[in-house]
Amino acid sequence: MAVYNQHGAFIEPELEVTGSGSGKLAGLSFAVKDVFAVAGHRSSAGNPDWLRSHQPSQMHAAAVRRLLQSGASLRGATHTDELMYSLGGENYHYGTPVNPRARGRIPGGSSSGSAVAVASGDVDFALGTDTGGSVRVPSAYCGVYGFRPTHGAVEMEGVIPLAPGFDTVGWITARPELLLRAGEVLLGAAAPGSGAGTMGKLHIMPEAWALAGADSAAGLQGGLQVLQAGAGWSGATEIAPEGLKTWMDVFRELQGAEIWATHGAWIERAQPLFGPDIAARFAWAAGLAGQD
Repeated sequence: MAVYNQHGAFIEPELEVTGSGSGKLAGLSFAVKDVFAVAGHRSSAGNPDWLRSHQPSQMHAAAVRRLLQSGASLRGATHTDELMYSLGGENYHYGTPVNPRARGRIPGGSSSGSAVAVASGDVDFALGTDTGGSVRVPSAYCGVYGFRPTHGAVEMEGVIPLAPGFDTVGWITARPELLLRAGEVLLGAAAPGSGAGTMGKLHIMPEAWALAGADSAAGLQGGLQVLQAGAGWSGATEIAPEGLKTWMDVFRELQGAEIWATHGAWIERAQPLFGPDIAARFAWAAGLAGQD
């Protein structure tokens, strides 16, 4: 039975794959951002020209296989920003999924549909990708939990890339307990020991806290205190004396150069129609080729 797509989270709500029925995630449903390979399904990467110029996948992405083997069933492919190159969630071709927790506000991207599918209750959890915030931002905007693990901790096999040096598989849930369960499955041997209870060190970045408004900082203090109580050591650690903007600018240029190296040939060959903001980003990325 297809999901009820009342919030516009899905590009293909009819896509279904039944899981093994047994395992840590038995009885749960999940959706995938439309960049994960699902056997027999053509991913759009948020753009109709990408959809038309690519063939259906021959097999499931590694992360999808792992979830199915752990008992969860796939229920739908969700919307993404065009080629994942945005944090807004507004797609020029397919529209904007409705933020169930804040109607009239954008859902965030590029894993917009995955966050909305979870926040609306259409699925128990969802897969997304995070290159520069694309799981964390929509999760925050939609009032759910989103996690980006260490780069390379979850296999990217079968996932359409944006900038491979930064791309990660992430996941989104409505409950922290399920965030942990899904993580134990996706991370496999890389998952922390069950029941460990404490972390060794908690480094608190004053540069990041300085960016938070007073209301936001106050709202986060309770969570910080819980983390501190569970850590063997915690303290302030300055990691960017140059300022976070310096690091952000470096990241944007490295990311942009990788994006053009990854997709430039297809863009020049297929001449896809992009929304104005996405087209401007790719034009900027093209200009980085061979620079710095």
